[in-house]
Amino acid sequence: MFPIPCSDTRAPIEVAAAGEVLRQRHQQSASVLYIDSGRVLLGVREEGVMRHQLGVVEGPFWLDAAAALLDQPSALDMVADTRVELRRVPLADFRRSLDELPQTAQGLLRDMATGYWQQTELAVSRLAQDAEARCAQWLLRHAQSSEDGALSVTLKQRKRLIAAQLGIAPETFSRVLRHLREHGLIAGSGNVLNLPQPGALRMVAGA
Repeated sequence: MFPIPCSDTRAPIEVAAAGEVLRQRHQQSASVLYIDSGRVLLGVREEGVMRHQLGVVEGPFWLDAAAALLDQPSALDMVADTRVELRRVPLADFRRSLDELPQTAQGLLRDMATGYWQQTELAVSRLAQDAEARCAQWLLRHAQSSEDGALSVTLKQRKRLIAAQLGIAPETFSRVLRHLREHGLIAGSGNVLNLPQPGALRMVAGA
């Protein structure tokens, strides 16, 4: 962790209440957040709720320095878990302070940021894969065979209730179904879903 440059200590301290969203996933920001004190949850929010928590940090801490170093949007949602005191350092000032460091130190920081970014992206992608696997398992478990051997699933509950059973948000369930449909793993309309490729669906389910 590197200290706040002297010019940035004049940045006013802001206070965020517990539950306040400090950064949204995919958000490109013009500033970098420095947490003076307090605890922040890192993860993936769905429908306004932190469904998947991937980490927690406490101040003093540069909250989204990796994204700023790599000129990337935020890879995670960041939500205050307690009362948080923070400073918003303009991105230009943050980068200017880094330019004053030796080249070796700049390279080290960028390498560390790249490693953190790749690990975070992998963790988030695995969450999506887990959701697909759970949905595929549910479809196969509720599948019924017709006289000609074709498999289909009748949705007897609202998608919101099915999503709750799977431990995912309704929008995630709908997104996974859309993805499976685009890949030809489910078909049909209304409450009846046909499973034209049960073998491929079993692969998604990890069976």
